[in-house]
Amino acid sequence: MGMESKYIWMDGKLVEFEKATVHFLTPALHYGLGAFEGIRCYGTSRGPAVFRLPEHLERLIDSMHILGVREMPYTVEQLREAVHQTILANEFKQCYIRPLIYMANGPLGLNLDVSHPSVGIAVWEWGAYLGEEAIEKGVSMMISSFTRHHPNVTMTKAKITGNYPNSVMAKTLALRAGFDEAIMLDPTGLVAECSGENLFVVRNGKIYTSPRTTILEGITRDAVITLAGDLGYPVIEEPISRDQLYIADEIFLTGTAAECVAVREIDYRVIGSGKMGPVTRKIQKLFFETARGDGKRSDEWLDYVKC
Repeated sequence: MGMESKYIWMDGKLVEFEKATVHFLTPALHYGLGAFEGIRCYGTSRGPAVFRLPEHLERLIDSMHILGVREMPYTVEQLREAVHQTILANEFKQCYIRPLIYMANGPLGLNLDVSHPSVGIAVWEWGAYLGEEAIEKGVSMMISSFTRHHPNVTMTKAKITGNYPNSVMAKTLALRAGFDEAIMLDPTGLVAECSGENLFVVRNGKIYTSPRTTILEGITRDAVITLAGDLGYPVIEEPISRDQLYIADEIFLTGTAAECVAVREIDYRVIGSGKMGPVTRKIQKLFFETARGDGKRSDEWLDYVKC
């Protein structure tokens, strides 16, 4: 499976991997009533450290609040302790972390107030999401025919499980067409984000990214905006059209899974030199230094797991 571990944390208990199951009639399974996070734990000279853990857990709870769930079973601090406990129990030096809050223990129906949230936390060893080669060589992309969600159809600021068929269909179509990833346009036809990443455009020494209105406000996106500023590159949030992508000097993606990756091609059009550009390289280098404990912001953003 590639996601194996010894234990998964389920509602306050560490459960053996094979026993971490839910019932067939769990409401979240039928209606997409849940929210999740993707978080990375990096190996550092001081041991395993989770990148911006409190911010991820706050967004997890915010996602359920946006969904309309009135009461959360755990606080951010309780979830933080549970993440640490799960990493330690599985003895990982670095790993990917998947917390999930899902509506369970209630009758099926379209009423949130008759079911109750449960929480699970899994960790597993996971390398580069878009492949090890992508870190250096970049990725090829296509503009998807699937439109990103309208903010009044389904909430765009929440990682709600039911939102993700939109991303799955776009990503699968891109892979079947021979590309690595898909770019999603918003309901007005402007660039929103990718199936699971935020997108940045470099042109004439300036960095641009789409406004927050119709995108998930990525935590890695936020970190990269800060790191770019540290390098002297202010990031401008403004609408981006599809054809502006084609004439960019550089484009790069950010996300917990993807980390920081260059784009070499979109819709069979070479972007810039067709390889990672100098701005992207500087930002990628600083991002990995920070995530691995060697940057000036490492102590600010890393939550060290106490053994």
